[in-house]
Amino acid sequence: MIDKIEVIRGGGSSLYGSSAIGGTVNVMTKIPSTNSYSVNTSYQNINGGASDYILNTNSTLVGSDKNSGISFFLNRRERDAYDHNNDNFSEIPEIKNTSIGMSAFILPSDNQKVEFSISNLNEYRYGGELTDKPAHLALQSEERTHNVWMASADYQINFNDDKSNFIGYTVWQNTDRDHYTGIVPDLVDEEAYTNHLTNPPYGTSLTKTIQGGIQLNHNLTDFLNGSNQLTFGTELIVDDTVDEIESYNYNIDQVTKNLGAFIQSDWEILPSLNMLSGLRIDQHNLVDRLVLSPRLSLLYKYGENTQVRASYGTGFRAPQAFDTDLHIAFSGGGVSRVILSEVLKEETSQSYSASINYDRPTDVWVAGFTVEGFYTRLNDAFTLAPVGEDDFGELFEKRNDQSATVKGSTIELRANYNRQVQLETGLTIQSSQFENKVQYIDEVEGIRDFIRTPNVYGFANLSISPNKNINANINYVYTGSMIIPHFAGAPNQTVDEIVSTPSFSDVSIKLGYKLPIISNTNLEIYSGIKNVFNSYQETFDIGKNRDSNFVFGPAQPRTFFVGIKWFY
Repeated sequence: MIDKIEVIRGGGSSLYGSSAIGGTVNVMTKIPSTNSYSVNTSYQNINGGASDYILNTNSTLVGSDKNSGISFFLNRRERDAYDHNNDNFSEIPEIKNTSIGMSAFILPSDNQKVEFSISNLNEYRYGGELTDKPAHLALQSEERTHNVWMASADYQINFNDDKSNFIGYTVWQNTDRDHYTGIVPDLVDEEAYTNHLTNPPYGTSLTKTIQGGIQLNHNLTDFLNGSNQLTFGTELIVDDTVDEIESYNYNIDQVTKNLGAFIQSDWEILPSLNMLSGLRIDQHNLVDRLVLSPRLSLLYKYGENTQVRASYGTGFRAPQAFDTDLHIAFSGGGVSRVILSEVLKEETSQSYSASINYDRPTDVWVAGFTVEGFYTRLNDAFTLAPVGEDDFGELFEKRNDQSATVKGSTIELRANYNRQVQLETGLTIQSSQFENKVQYIDEVEGIRDFIRTPNVYGFANLSISPNKNINANINYVYTGSMIIPHFAGAPNQTVDEIVSTPSFSDVSIKLGYKLPIISNTNLEIYSGIKNVFNSYQETFDIGKNRDSNFVFGPAQPRTFFVGIKWFY
């Protein structure tokens, strides 16, 4: 259902949200253009220890006059839990999910378009002791059952000889979650054991999100000897979250509202020079002032092959309960939770970036590179600090400790020969540090570096298609060393400490062969190996009192897969 993925560097555009100061990733879904269908099924074997079955189907129908179309999709996945260190506790959780949905468009007239979509996701996840018992009878486990509904509607009308258009949109999401996070107390603590059995820590959460907005675009074709695309708009986002675990005295009941307005100018000053400037104004109900976010981007085209970009942007994040704060983890032999400081305020940022992009095409090949530098300053940056423990486990408080700086550079290289061989590769070297040391663990000296953030990471992807029936792909991902807290509790970990992880090189390969069947119907058979050299974390904790946040590196070990795709 995905048409393309657009990566926008820097925070130059005011159309995106307040937090989009380093860049934006836009996932563009396909608009039905022809009748088609696809059925794709695959099987994966995770290091000989777990199976993963996936089924993806979709189809599109388009009216004979091309003025309407509809797409349907149905996906199903069943993955076994995977235990890497043979302690009978999973490192990769069990998943069972089903998603179904549709999207459609209607063109009421030549200058109007209506799009709408609706989908549902049902998902069950379980991780912890590998047992058939109910979650609260497992020695340690996390269980999640989600029911998620999503819907959207968009309307666009062009007027003024297509120099102007009006866009209105609304998005709705409802997430209903039942969850359990717990450890069965040792039998020596008879009272705690009895309390756990009579009042197990099951919880519920409900999150409702509504977003709506309008946008007016107008193109000034003769603006100071150039053209200027002006954009005006406003949007409202309301997020209502209720999350409760009664037996842990844990409750989040929070409504956040953000009303934003923006104005933007996309001015082509010269055929070779473009300036994108804008201003966002946001009013958030957890921030006691209007937040102004100016943004600016310059694009200079040198000759036919070179582009130079520079951007500046500001933004903020409100002191609200983000999804990461709702996550409850196991550490120190108990259940750790995050609370918000009573004086927590918004985190603000200023971001600068500059890049040079060069591409040179010929009759049979094209090659190019991008070099970028970036610098982001965070003021009143969010940090997590230990504040003791209670009867259930450790407590961490989210605070505005100090300022922080993220800076670095990226180089990307790309080449394509005759549309048969394509190579893309990139490397990023960066530094992410707080102004002063941050203490993550009591009685352990603080550090300035961001945790879980490597200073070096990169990728390479080689695609080969010698003809229209054969395709091969080799993918490489490098993850450099990073710093992670490791809490005691498991038999193999007797002290709290800060550790540096090893680096990882993850290589995956895939080979596919397409067989034409009849009348534009094709059958593709494919197979491959993910993480060929089994570059995977080896130092997992063992037992029920493990630190569940001590996870890093590639998402899965060596995995063999095979699949069949039938499409028209």
